[in-house]
Amino acid sequence: MRVSLIAAGALLALCLCRDASAQTSDAVKALIGTWEISNADRDKTCTITFKGDAAGSAFKLELDKACVPNLPMMKDVTLWKIGQDDSVQLLDTRGRMLVEFTEVENNMYNTQRPNEGVFFLQPPGQAGPPARTVEEMMGDWNIVRAANKPICGVTLLNTPTGLDYVLKVKPGCDAFVTRFGPTAWAMDRGELLLKSPRGINWRFAEGDDNKWQRVPESADPLILVRPQ
Repeated sequence: MRVSLIAAGALLALCLCRDASAQTSDAVKALIGTWEISNADRDKTCTITFKGDAAGSAFKLELDKACVPNLPMMKDVTLWKIGQDDSVQLLDTRGRMLVEFTEVENNMYNTQRPNEGVFFLQPPGQAGPPARTVEEMMGDWNIVRAANKPICGVTLLNTPTGLDYVLKVKPGCDAFVTRFGPTAWAMDRGELLLKSPRGINWRFAEGDDNKWQRVPESADPLILVRPQ
């Protein structure tokens, strides 16, 4: 009986090793290296290094010191593996899945966490510069046409309203803006969103000299600039 148990244990260990070895596919090799996990605003980031060293049916990984303070969901993560449909699964030491990222485009994965939001996994160079913080964006802005004619003044406050922040429209705005009626703002993956209670958003991307242009571009573009 003892010999049988030893043989069974050896067979299980061999199977686990084979599982990890078999998983060292092109998909796994493509992930080995340094990646960045961030929230949607990219004001909280975590650098993670996927390794090719087998640990049972998974692989080892390393987290930088900022991971757990910035992203508590990473607290017990020690291993990783490829899941169904080439998802990236982050596991604890017992092999339990804690976080699963699904590929949304080439070299970009995301996950939706209840009550936490959306998080992205991508190579650090692909992510671009860090997103603007709330402190950098708050304050007075002018909405101008392409001819640099101001049509409205708005104030971005740091007062939370749900997952967003309060926006105040100044008196004397063009009807084009008042019909839109923005009341909130937020940062979304480096872009600035002005939000209407009707569920309509205006999205602005940063350009040169801290000027933010509405996207997608149009024949009569709108630009957000700081007052002179």
